[in-house]
Amino acid sequence: MGRWEPDARGRLAKAAMALYAEQGFDQTTVAEIAARAGLTERTFFRHFADKREVLFAGSAELQKLLVAAVASAPTSAAPIDAVTAALMAAGDVFNDERRNYARERRRVIVANAELRERELIKMASLASAIAEALQRRGVSEPAASLAAEAGIAVFRVTFERWVDEAGDQDWRALVRGSLEELRVLVS
Repeated sequence: MGRWEPDARGRLAKAAMALYAEQGFDQTTVAEIAARAGLTERTFFRHFADKREVLFAGSAELQKLLVAAVASAPTSAAPIDAVTAALMAAGDVFNDERRNYARERRRVIVANAELRERELIKMASLASAIAEALQRRGVSEPAASLAAEAGIAVFRVTFERWVDEAGDQDWRALVRGSLEELRVLVS
């Protein structure tokens, strides 16, 4: 495949994931990723800052989606309901087409301590962004942070259930189930 073929970013991501699965994250080089994709290292660096970014490139878009959903929730919505709206909006990203990629991504991250740490930082950033969005809606502290952290806990549990090999349930159905379990626990 030539360098002029479309979707260089997608080809790089696909090549990286294949190499991470075959030989491990630490053993994979940017040069190998670019070569597998039929591109140059320079092209790789036009799309990704480093080989970790292949796994975390969608974080900013996910954060924007969640924050926008919190902001657009009805003004009368309780903080946890605004967070629920954000979790439901994530169903636009976590659809059946992305499930296999998410499974592979999780395998790579679980196998590498540095990547697990990066994933935790991403979750903390999402929680902070959601708390800030709630504060802009007039929710005071600590309610904004508590609702955001509860939402991220539901997000993480839902994500694990969603990527589970045996699971094929819709993201939104899993969110509803996780929220119901949380409600039972706190009542």
